[in-house]
Amino acid sequence: MALSEEPAAGAAEDPVEDPVEDAGEDAALACGAALESFGESAETRELLGHLPAVLADRSAREGALERFRVIMDKYQEQPHLLDPHLEWMLNLLLEFVQNKTSPADLVHLAFKFLYIISKVRGYKTFLRLFPHEVADVQPVLDMFTNQNPKDHETWETRYMLLLWLSVTCLIPFDFSRLDGNLSQPGQERASTMDRILQVAESYLVVSDKARDAAAVLVSKFVTRPDVKQKKMASFLDWSLCTLARSSFQTIEGVIAMDGTLQALAQIFKHGKREDCLPYAATVLQCLDSCRLPDSNQTLLRKLGVKLVQRLGLTFLKPQVAKWRYQRGCRSLAESLQHSIQNPREPVTQAETPDSDGQDDVPEEVESVIEQLLVGLKDKDTIVRWSAAKGIGRMAGRLPKELADDVTGSVLDCFSFQETDSAWHGGCLALAELGRRGLLLPSRLSDVVPVILRALTYEEKRGACSVGSNVRDAACYVCWAFARAYEPQELKPFVAAISSALVIATVFDRDVNCRRAASAAFQENVGRQGTFPHGIDILTTADYFAVGNRSNCFLVISMFIAGFPEYTQPMIEHLVTMKVGHWDGTIRELSAKALRNLAQRAPEHTAREVFPRLLSMTQSPDLHTRHGAVLACAEVARSLHTLATQQGRPVSDFLDEKAMHGLKQIHQQLYDRQLYRGLGGELMRQAVCILIENVALSKMPFRGDAVIDGWQWLINDTLKNLHLISSHSRQHIKEAAVSALAALCSEYHAQEPGEAEAAAQEELVKLYLAELQSPEEMTRCGCALALGALPAFFLKGRLRQVLAGLRAVTHISPKDVSFAEARRDALKAISRICQTVGVRAEGPPDEAVCRENVSQIYCTLLDCLKDYTTDSRGDVGAWVREAAMTSLMDLTLLLGRNQPELIEAPLCQQLMCCLAQQASEKIDRFRAHAARVFLALLHADSPAIPHVPARPELERLFPRAAVASVNWGAPSQAFPRMARLLGLPAYRYHVLLGLAVSVGGLTESTVRYSTQGLFEYMKEIQNDPAALEDFGGTLLQVFEDNLLNDRVSVPLLKTLDQMLANGCFDIFTAQENHPFCVKLLALCKEEIKKSKDVQKLRSSIAVFCGLVQFPGDVRRKVLLQLFLLLCHPFPVIRKNTASQVYEMVLTYDVVPTAVLDEVMAVLSSTAWDAELPVVRAQRNRLCDLLGVPRPQLVPKPAVR
Repeated sequence: MALSEEPAAGAAEDPVEDPVEDAGEDAALACGAALESFGESAETRELLGHLPAVLADRSAREGALERFRVIMDKYQEQPHLLDPHLEWMLNLLLEFVQNKTSPADLVHLAFKFLYIISKVRGYKTFLRLFPHEVADVQPVLDMFTNQNPKDHETWETRYMLLLWLSVTCLIPFDFSRLDGNLSQPGQERASTMDRILQVAESYLVVSDKARDAAAVLVSKFVTRPDVKQKKMASFLDWSLCTLARSSFQTIEGVIAMDGTLQALAQIFKHGKREDCLPYAATVLQCLDSCRLPDSNQTLLRKLGVKLVQRLGLTFLKPQVAKWRYQRGCRSLAESLQHSIQNPREPVTQAETPDSDGQDDVPEEVESVIEQLLVGLKDKDTIVRWSAAKGIGRMAGRLPKELADDVTGSVLDCFSFQETDSAWHGGCLALAELGRRGLLLPSRLSDVVPVILRALTYEEKRGACSVGSNVRDAACYVCWAFARAYEPQELKPFVAAISSALVIATVFDRDVNCRRAASAAFQENVGRQGTFPHGIDILTTADYFAVGNRSNCFLVISMFIAGFPEYTQPMIEHLVTMKVGHWDGTIRELSAKALRNLAQRAPEHTAREVFPRLLSMTQSPDLHTRHGAVLACAEVARSLHTLATQQGRPVSDFLDEKAMHGLKQIHQQLYDRQLYRGLGGELMRQAVCILIENVALSKMPFRGDAVIDGWQWLINDTLKNLHLISSHSRQHIKEAAVSALAALCSEYHAQEPGEAEAAAQEELVKLYLAELQSPEEMTRCGCALALGALPAFFLKGRLRQVLAGLRAVTHISPKDVSFAEARRDALKAISRICQTVGVRAEGPPDEAVCRENVSQIYCTLLDCLKDYTTDSRGDVGAWVREAAMTSLMDLTLLLGRNQPELIEAPLCQQLMCCLAQQASEKIDRFRAHAARVFLALLHADSPAIPHVPARPELERLFPRAAVASVNWGAPSQAFPRMARLLGLPAYRYHVLLGLAVSVGGLTESTVRYSTQGLFEYMKEIQNDPAALEDFGGTLLQVFEDNLLNDRVSVPLLKTLDQMLANGCFDIFTAQENHPFCVKLLALCKEEIKKSKDVQKLRSSIAVFCGLVQFPGDVRRKVLLQLFLLLCHPFPVIRKNTASQVYEMVLTYDVVPTAVLDEVMAVLSSTAWDAELPVVRAQRNRLCDLLGVPRPQLVPKPAVR
């Protein structure tokens, strides 16, 4: 930001809302401005005092600078807390600067610290403390002789020196007195005035921040009484020449124009009007010739607008307009006190006839106003904001009639032919005019309608929209008007403004606009006191409450609609602006909001709103059509609910015409072929939601032809899900399934609890047939459709349906990647079980019973073994997650109704499989498994029977202790799950899960699973029986998963870690221990003919660990390692040699006599050389260690 730049308030260009509001934002707001004093005073004093000591060490120097920057940055929001300490900090640093013996690096470092202070506190406040006596002028000026303007490492020095010089320029003595005799023989010296001006001009065209400080220096120096007579004209001439020869098309030109414009703007701001007026017209003419509005440099356009307004103010006499509107006391506290003391005394307002003539307004003012009006339409906010302030300042010096013309020109920005930039600039200008009392009450009738339109301004552009900055600025206008006008002036507009602000507060898409509207509403409630129910609304729709969009649309809006003044405007806004909004989320929320608001004004909704919505369903615009269908669905449901509550027929609200309109929606869309293409996806979803709501509302459509049309739409959607884009497929599938459930329950029931035979036969047959479709998405849709059928539809068909779904869950070579179909089939089985209920002795075609429960359990448990992977990763995890959820739902259902159906073997298998899943490596699915495991363990209504080792489990996982555990965090999950290794019933499955985790890739998973496993191993180290049992289980896991790379490769890594950490040291006391023998055999079988490098490397590590066991097993292990030393893959040979070398160093397995030679062979041989060379060295090792040389087996001859 330029030094002369004023802080620009206003809307951001493109604010973006986070759908989930960040909690850190609230915390930052809560902690803001919480400091009470400069608490780091002592540390700062020590830091500044030790600068000479850290100068030599670059690292220490940068550390001190960074530490000081961190300290200062804490006070960015409360810089005034530094004020008592600025003087001593400045003095400490200036001691280094003014000391003649200080090295140059120390001076530059001191100026870096001074710059950080000025950045935080602001240069205007900090500069006052710099020495500015007459004696300081020459030393500061002399420092510039040692400066290199092109040294980018020391720009802070030049920046601070220029600012310091600008303060010393304010001495009240003529500079000529400082020069002495300049014309001594043989010596020509420049005057102090010339030297300062030369320095300023040279730094106005540099590329760093010193340019900003040079502009400040110029403004202070050139406007001095002695300098302006001699140098102002020449400096302005130099400035205009610089502007004329510079081009904003080049970087050098942009830099030169930036510095020059800053300097001119500062001069015309700080100089006296009578001194600047003679040059103003010339400068304006030169500025016009620069054509700055055509530049793509935002800062140049902003400085151009700033200079133009300063020139305009120079043309006009500085006076306070007598005609301006004055509210009187602006302080809220004083206003309240005044109103209490004089409750009926009217406040005077000065709207007097203009007594100024128009003949003293120069003609250049028109050009200035025109340029400012153009600036209001600039594409960048900072330019528009500067132009708006200029409009306000200029209007304050104009006669009443001319100022009113300016207001009229500003209102011209609010045409729908104008861009959003013009609307935004116009709002900012109106706010400035109103804030300064220059917008007379007589103009409010023209201004308020414009602002109301701006509060809902939104323009669609491509896949998004613009206008949030316009709406934000419109809220600022309302905020400014609340402070500017007396309540009686705004009273005619209170209803419109209050409704518009409430609507923006709850229904705006962008969070910053909702918060701005809430703030404007609050200001109006406090200042005006005329907004209906203002305090009640404010306490509900405060800054934090409006941060959540769904809360605004569905909760806060319902509360505000309880006040009749706001109900109909809110409904009208939703129908007009939001139902057809470009954002699908807003359309959905608007439909739900209309459902809620219909409860507040049912008659108005039924009579006025619903017919409009029906007509909008035929709109050619896709978004309008989609939103209208959603809204019709929600409103119809709401009116039916209200009619039911009041004991009235729904026809009291929805007449025959409305009913007919609802029925015609589908047919009209079908006839116009609007179910096709991308737009068809939206319409299918919307009509499915309509079908669901109409069915749930029990509309009297039974037997109507529209039911067949609706059924066709649902069936066609489910069969063709694969043709729908992936991002909307899930939503459409869910909508179609929900619609089917409601439609069958209401319109395919012959009588309560009895299905239409034809419909039942047709639908069940259709969906079962489609379960074998070659398209995965079709299988998904039809599986979920079967799961959504009501109980009477499944009566007599349950066995057939379950068999069809069971077939989908089986993995076959042709559909191995259909994981989503298997997942949805499991969801359907679970839902069917919940739908038909449990009857122990019931028929298997009607309910879950003794005859079919075991088969259902087997289907679900089999799916826990689905570890299918494809290009998307472990897609089988989706199936396992659905299986776990379904098992939990089914088990809890049986536990509540028929616990005797839960057999002990099934329960044991279920709990063990869940324990395995809760020990595996994927955080999300591990957490889900743990939650299901604990839900079944702690179920108490009644308790689940036959849970293995229930007392031990309840001791390991007490209900209160595990409630707060984050099972997705490896650090919390694995240490707890590893305790199950001590329970024989769970050991096998938990060890299987832990082996995959310990041998995994994720650092945190490997670390904490290993930690949990080793803690258990440490507990059983002194218990040979327990260790034998554990070893047997470990070998059983290995044997059961031979050649299953998902388990065997991480298991080999796990075995390597366990052997390396001495977990089986107790077995080394016995030669040829069975554990070692079997483990060696399994490892040999696992790598037999394998070409998997990762598996081979892991097995090498295990073989090296097995060397520690004595007996014949050691010789066999060495033989395996020597075989691998001649493996066809060079990388395996090198890896084997490396690990054997480490093994020889670790374990005492090589006789001392040959140790050195063995080590030499292992380390010096190039194991990636040709095999004959390597084989000779390998045989040498065999001879040294007494291991038989491996013999080449000749390949059988091919006949």
